[in-house]
Amino acid sequence: MTARVLRRATTGDVADLVRLRAEMFRAMGSPDHDAPGWRAAAARWFTDRLDDPRVRIVVVEVGGRVVATAMGAVRDSAPAPSAPGGGDVLISNVCTDPGFRRRGHARAAFTAVVEWSATTGAGRAELMATAEGHSLYDAAGFRTVTFPAMRAPLPPGGA
Repeated sequence: MTARVLRRATTGDVADLVRLRAEMFRAMGSPDHDAPGWRAAAARWFTDRLDDPRVRIVVVEVGGRVVATAMGAVRDSAPAPSAPGGGDVLISNVCTDPGFRRRGHARAAFTAVVEWSATTGAGRAELMATAEGHSLYDAAGFRTVTFPAMRAPLPPGGA
C-alpha cells in the first residue's frame, strides 16, 4: 500500500483543489456542478488564499497524486453564547476522489483542519454535512443544530 502524505496545499495543487471541489458538488447532487465559469473563479480564489493565515487548505497525496482535501476559513462574526469571543471556522471542501474513498483520506484531511481550527482563537467550527460524511463529523464532536442553514441567490452586481 502506498503511503499517504498529508500536507498544506500549494499553488501546484490548485487544479486538483478545483477538480475535487467539482467532485464534491457532483457527489452532493448539485445540478450545476459543470456550469461554465465557476472553475476559473474557484482557481483564482484558492490561489489568492493559499497563504492567508485565516485559511487552511490541506491535501492528501497517494503515490504523488492529490486524492483528498479539506479546508477551514476563519469567519468574522459577532460574539454569541456558544462563541463569546466571536468568530468561527467554516470547514468545507472535504472531498476524496471516488476511487480512493473509505481509506481514511478525508478523515486525515478533516482532522488536520479541525486541529488547525483549534489554534485560531475562533469559538466554534461549523460545516455543512452530507449524509455520507455525518458519522465522520459526529465522531469529531459536531452536532446538528436546531436552526439549519437557509440560502437564497442574490442578483449579480447587487442590483
